[in-house]
Amino acid sequence: MNRQTLSDTYRAYIDCLNRQDWPALGQLVDEDAHYNGQRIGLSGYRAMLERDFRSIPDLRFVIERLIADPPHIAARLCFDCTPVGELFGLPVNGRRVVFSENVFYEFKHGKIWNVWSVIDKAAVAAQIL
Repeated sequence: MNRQTLSDTYRAYIDCLNRQDWPALGQLVDEDAHYNGQRIGLSGYRAMLERDFRSIPDLRFVIERLIADPPHIAARLCFDCTPVGELFGLPVNGRRVVFSENVFYEFKHGKIWNVWSVIDKAAVAAQIL
């Protein structure tokens, strides 16, 4: 994949998440997907995202920064949302929070194969404590 194709594929993935189009996820995420060093597969990846949307009904992934260097993507995602219960072990309970995620992806055969995610949990804690 060249940079533009990789970037377009990643944007399609973010759009898929925001639409919660779970049947289409397999077109963008590899069956053997890994997340933070653990093989969770496509089904585990989908289950993780579905849990996120249940916990955060107004969840929306917003790309703030995006760097494509095939076969990798580096992105900074921003979130402005209202979780219904706990978030990252913190008692958010319906309060609006703003935070970011720095995430790195490795693509294989045109699909997301490996994801490394670092979420700014301290930003959430500072807003609710």
